[in-house]
Parts: sequence; structure tokens; C-alpha cells
Amino acid sequence: MGAVQSYEASPPIFLASTGALRDGMTWLRPEISVHEIAAPTRLAPYAFALAGGLTGDAADLAAGRLIVLMDPDGQPAWQGSARFVCYARASVDPEIAADPLLADVAWSWLRESLDAHGAQFRALGGAVTTTTSRRFGVLRADGDSFDVELRCSWSPDWAETELDDDSAEGGPAGSEPARPAWSPVGATAHLLAFGDLLAAMAGLPPALSGVVPLPQRRG
Repeated sequence: MGAVQSYEASPPIFLASTGALRDGMTWLRPEISVHEIAAPTRLAPYAFALAGGLTGDAADLAAGRLIVLMDPDGQPAWQGSARFVCYARASVDPEIAADPLLADVAWSWLRESLDAHGAQFRALGGAVTTTTSRRFGVLRADGDSFDVELRCSWSPDWAETELDDDSAEGGPAGSEPARPAWSPVGATAHLLAFGDLLAAMAGLPPALSGVVPLPQRRG
């Protein structure tokens, strides 16, 4: 089923979440720019997408997308009816790309950014990929490129997106601690974490304690 073309019939929690994310763009650190883009049409009945990156001359250092999916019927892998999908990429120096710990460090940036903003989540999963591109012929002058990519998704841990049937942990509904209620601040926390993830991948100094960024790429 494709994403709806009009928001008029969208679930209230979806409308509230997308509104909070639009408002939250003004809360991002000034080095990060985010704008709304066309959402994917095949992942869920309702979808909302943002693209982000660095501003100014550093715009090519890191970029990514944050997508909010909602399926009122829920999906088993989501453990609920809502899902955030995130993609982030950054250019790195060759010695950093060769570091065997780079994937673990990149994954820690995501966890630390979510935790630092108090973004409630569950069912977090993803993969980190490092790539090397060798250029030849007329492209040789551009030099080789080295990138780290993070593809991940998680479910917001909101009471309003919990399924009515048995919980994903296997017990009856209500056997686990009550989920926190949705709030605009809680929804925006996921966007702010996305912004700090891009900043860490680009090597910007951390705006929050506990998030150690990648060393800035040399020019």
C-alpha cells in the first residue's frame, strides 16, 4: 500500500508527530540543515521523510535521511505501529576507513545521540558499511573516496503506538511497564538525535556530553 497523498485522513498520532518534527527543525544545531522530502510510498500506509546534511562549505561531508513510518495495524518487526528509518553517510580519511573499530564507533554515535536527547526507543537494529571507491581514467584527478554509511531503524516507545494484542516480548499486554505517552518533545528528540548523529559523523565538536565525534576530515 502506498503512502497517502493527503494528510486529512492520517491517524492523529501521525499528524502530531510530523507536526512536531517540522517544528523541531528550528531546534537543530546551526551546522545542520534539514528539509522535508518526498516520502517512500511502499513501506507503510503513512510516511513522512526528511533529508539532512551540513550547511555551507561542509555540506558534502555528511548527509542522511530520517523517515517516519506508521501502520495502524502494526508490523511484527516494529513491535508497534510506528517506525523511524535512518540513513546517514559521511566521507572519511583513508586511515579512518581502514580502522577495524570504525563500524562499532559509528553505531555508538547513534546510541549515544538517542540517549543524550532522551529519545525513547525499542527494537533498534541496523548495519554499518565502509566503502572505498577507486577512480580511474579521466576521473583519477578527483582522487579516491572513502565513506562510512549507517542504515538503521527503531520504534518510538510510545504508549499510543503500542499494539493492543500481546506484547512483542511474548507476554500479555500490560505485563510490561507502561510505555511513556507521546509528547511533542519526545517526538522531536528523535530528530535532534538524527542531527547530532550527522554532526558526529562529520567530525563536528559535540554539542552534548558523551558523544565523541569522528576526527574532522582533512582538506
